[in-house]
Amino acid sequence: MEITVKYMYLCVLAVLIAISAQAQDTQGTTENKTVFQQNNANKRDANSLRVMFYNVENLFNPNEDSITSDDEYQPDGMRGWTYNRLKRKQINIAKVVLAVGGWDPPELVGVCEVEDYSVLYGLTNDTPLKNFGYKIVHRNSPDPRGIDVALLYRPDKFKVLFSTPISIRFPFDTAARTRDILFVKGIACKRDTLNVFVNHWPSKFGGATATIPKRKYVASVLRKLSDSLLSLNPNANILIIGDLNDSPYDESVSKVLQAKMDSVNLAPDDLYNMLAAAGLSWKKGTIKFREEWETIDHIIVSKPLLSHSTPHSMQIFDAPFLLQDDEVWFGKKPFRTYYGAKYIGGFSDHLPVYSDFNF
Repeated sequence: MEITVKYMYLCVLAVLIAISAQAQDTQGTTENKTVFQQNNANKRDANSLRVMFYNVENLFNPNEDSITSDDEYQPDGMRGWTYNRLKRKQINIAKVVLAVGGWDPPELVGVCEVEDYSVLYGLTNDTPLKNFGYKIVHRNSPDPRGIDVALLYRPDKFKVLFSTPISIRFPFDTAARTRDILFVKGIACKRDTLNVFVNHWPSKFGGATATIPKRKYVASVLRKLSDSLLSLNPNANILIIGDLNDSPYDESVSKVLQAKMDSVNLAPDDLYNMLAAAGLSWKKGTIKFREEWETIDHIIVSKPLLSHSTPHSMQIFDAPFLLQDDEVWFGKKPFRTYYGAKYIGGFSDHLPVYSDFNF
């Protein structure tokens, strides 16, 4: 009875989201509408796992924190960030998670740009997500702005065995601080071990070229961690999700992390970038800069984990309600929470990505 009520609730909510999407964007492209509808087409079984990653863009707690640089996201700050705006953003994020899930919300949801545990607790307990029992893995990191990565999971499909933050210290810039990599080891679908790394690599703030060494260094740390797992167990299921602030073709991803784009000729210890089949072009991506879309949010897997999926299963979720007209650079752009310093009440400057696995 409890499960039936949950599904009825989700179906009603999905209809409301679809109606809202049509109202917000009656001129959405046929391609976007097709993606939104196809996403809800199939119901996952007990052995299936949907993995989602979403940069939620500045999910801050409006309370003052003396040890982080978050003054602009306080009620008296530049952005006038209030408790009511936080609640609206949490509800918006919940809508996205439910829409990505289709019949069931995703079993694993990696997120970044979250300030603390409290904003995640509100997301999973004060929105419709509370009906699905999400648990939270989060650790505070030394990022100067106080933004972290986290993993939300449904305990009916994923059992956490171990988790730890992996600190990043740049040998060439010992004063700099960035987000930790979050490592979570668990049992997927009561059948197999899954090793998850949630990432948010250093941004290009301060110059894309000047910050390349930092992203390369984080990539090298992650590659060593993956190699260690594969040396201990050649059949290790490794899942790397995150905003890497680089494209699949940038050196940090393609040469240092060595995430391949060819699924046919993978060596046993290779990593595969599932973005390879996600429609990489200037018209499609997870974030937009001027007229060009870029794909910097990734799902990367070890060869053993790829055997539980297909090379083409990854999708960029670009439903119409996540987009708005781009009056400067034409086409569409992500519907953000702020446009500059102006509050517009949208979702994020990133689009989420997701992929399915069967154990």
